[in-house]
Amino acid sequence: MTHAVKNPGTAAVLSLVIPGVGQFYNGDFFRGLFWLIVTPGLWIGSGGMLGWICHVIASITAYRRARRAAAFA
Repeated sequence: MTHAVKNPGTAAVLSLVIPGVGQFYNGDFFRGLFWLIVTPGLWIGSGGMLGWICHVIASITAYRRARRAAAFA
């Protein structure tokens, strides 16, 4: 079974725009769902102070997982 190699930059940008979408792009459905739910909750719950941190972390993790997958492909 072959998997399409995902572009780490694309994964990072997608997750930076909408947290979790980069994870969906990578095929990590549950990770994407996690970021899609947690990030808006922190934006609202913290008055915006923690939401931007989740955006960055989601983007970094999407990039790293795509890069790691590409290295093993």
